[in-house]
Amino acid sequence: YDGKCVFCRIARREEPGTALLPCEDEDLVCFRDIKPGAPHHYLVVPVKHMGNCKTLKTEHIPLVKRMMEVGKAVLQKNNFNDLNDVRMGFHWPPFCSIAHLHLHVLAPASQLGFLSRIYYRINSYWFIT
Repeated sequence: YDGKCVFCRIARREEPGTALLPCEDEDLVCFRDIKPGAPHHYLVVPVKHMGNCKTLKTEHIPLVKRMMEVGKAVLQKNNFNDLNDVRMGFHWPPFCSIAHLHLHVLAPASQLGFLSRIYYRINSYWFIT
């Protein structure tokens, strides 16, 4: 736990302004992005503090898969079922504003605005899917 990390505080329910969405994985939390790039824009975050995506190793593959499953489940719980029109990924340092691992879940990807299409571009220098 890093008391200076906003995502750690959110995961511990210490940020009353951020509502957590139902999540069936006790090691992860999910909440809406404060600057949504799509009608559905959620962040899936490990409760335990982890560095950004650059710190991921082979042993983290199951964690990333669980993060993606939570993202899909949250979309479906919020009445979005076209999982072919979803963009999920991580901002690559130095383009991530919070140094705590977080998966962006955006849908429908077909409705991303001009800036969001740039900011969340598939496998760019700053966003990896």
